[in-house]
Amino acid sequence: MLEKLERELMLLSRHQVLARRERDAERLERSAYLLLSRIDTQGPMSIGQLAEAFGLDTSTVNRQTAALLRCGLAERVADPDGGMARKLRITAEGGRRLEGDREVNRSCLARVVADWSPEEVRELEDVLVRLNRSAEALEGRHWPRTEEGDGGASCRLPAPQDQLPPAP
Repeated sequence: MLEKLERELMLLSRHQVLARRERDAERLERSAYLLLSRIDTQGPMSIGQLAEAFGLDTSTVNRQTAALLRCGLAERVADPDGGMARKLRITAEGGRRLEGDREVNRSCLARVVADWSPEEVRELEDVLVRLNRSAEALEGRHWPRTEEGDGGASCRLPAPQDQLPPAP
């Protein structure tokens, strides 16, 4: 019964990977896109928080975030809540690149569903939200969704006057 579902999800994942390969060098790597998306949704996060959020080893997340730091897509800041661990925050360049990728993704999706009715698009969105929430519940790791007021940070970068000074 689940054979067709498994195959279609595999194919869906394949289409996304192929779309990334044919893009220009400005496109973010998959891990960078996912990490930046989570930080963008939730606000500054420590490496430990990111590792927990993705169910990954901290050494893996440390390597991935080191790449973000080297590329100027994220920066280390003092914990805005006063905690001891330093956190990662998206830089203006990271926000620009993330938004650019999101625009390309939306444009590609618009072409894919161009002949769908708005109701069909909403139905697919609803089913995917349900599928993702079910998977998150099984894993015990929920992705904050700002559009539903789940307590995540705004998806916009803070204005320069609202930004924290760099941590020492």
